[in-house]
Amino acid sequence: MENRTIKAALLGIGTVGGGVYKLVKSLENEMVEKAGAALSICKILVRDVKKDRPGIPRELLTDNWKEIIEDPEIQLVVELMGGIEPARTYIIEALNAGKQVVTANKDLLAERGRELMEAADANSCDLQFEAAVAGAIPIIRPLKQSLAGNHLTEVMGIVNGTTNYILSKMSDEGMDYEEALAKATELGYAEADPTADVEGYDAGRKIAIMACLAFNSRVTFSQVYTEGITKISSKDIRYAHEFGYEIKLLGVARNDGDGIEVKVHPMLIPAEHPLATVKDSFNAVFVHGDAVDDAMFMGRGAGEMPTASAVMGDIIDEIRNLIHGCSGRVGCSCYKQLTVKPIEESVSRFFLRIRAANRPGVLAGIASVLGNNGVGIAQVVQKSKSRQAETAELVIITDQVKESGFQDAMTVLKSLSTVREIASCIRVY
Repeated sequence: MENRTIKAALLGIGTVGGGVYKLVKSLENEMVEKAGAALSICKILVRDVKKDRPGIPRELLTDNWKEIIEDPEIQLVVELMGGIEPARTYIIEALNAGKQVVTANKDLLAERGRELMEAADANSCDLQFEAAVAGAIPIIRPLKQSLAGNHLTEVMGIVNGTTNYILSKMSDEGMDYEEALAKATELGYAEADPTADVEGYDAGRKIAIMACLAFNSRVTFSQVYTEGITKISSKDIRYAHEFGYEIKLLGVARNDGDGIEVKVHPMLIPAEHPLATVKDSFNAVFVHGDAVDDAMFMGRGAGEMPTASAVMGDIIDEIRNLIHGCSGRVGCSCYKQLTVKPIEESVSRFFLRIRAANRPGVLAGIASVLGNNGVGIAQVVQKSKSRQAETAELVIITDQVKESGFQDAMTVLKSLSTVREIASCIRVY
């Protein structure tokens, strides 16, 4: 066993791929003791073999997929290209060829996960994807294995470091959204086009994957309600603090027995909640189950080496499976067919910031509209610069209400002549 070498191929050698290659080299002298066999990266698939890649031997590079898929000695394929195609095709072909696969591709898993898992199961192969959610934080394996003895009812997390950094700067330093985004871009936390992060799409893909594992039922990204942070203002955060809350972009998946809620949106969360203390680019996932009660996983959610750490953990696990002949033992766990509820059927509390005419009876009129639509008021504060001001700002936190009823109330409020603007509408945990 000590003389055995597992041969692997990397698909892609970008930021994460480069990090994985560095970890492979750094662990080279202890891989046999750590995993039970040596590891050899013998091929790296790239678009341009002529491009200079410091630290990467040129003889490993290829732009020909057939050199990998048709090589019987390559037992492990590590997909780090991202995107849907050609990654989907390469993974399916690798599994059909009996090769084990490790991937960090959240986009592909969130949209075509069923197809990939069925191919893995059909070929008694492993498809491992710890790095697809929350970078270095171990959450996929805990959901699939460590917490398998639970009926989980909630998985909730900060799973996008860019938006958490932005909101942290707005909260701690009083920055407005544009200033905090510019700082995140300057430090490399935000892409040149930050849409996927700030509109909640990245977090939506991750919560779809976690919901599948937590509730043993298939959820795709298209079923996830997403709402970003672009409308959050420093004033919202200041008022949230007055009520004892922080604002975070959360991915939330709940199973209440009547179906699954899966959504991503900004949320006021009590300052004493563990997730409220997660700052800057850190990620964290909070899990509730009938046996484990509450558990939280926290760490670096992105970046070259944190993500490479998760990939490397899967690679080492797969080497162990290969040398013991037990690949394919943990397959698809989606054996249920639960309904994914539309957002209109979900239940939440809401934070409302309304600019309204500053005269007697206006608050009573707003309260009447809310009450007529089943929306109770838990807390309300009126903010106005002076008695002579023409407009006042009302800050309201509601009781729990069904989303459809709340939206009906908003439609009526917007039509009132006394309501100048519904400036903010944010859900409350």
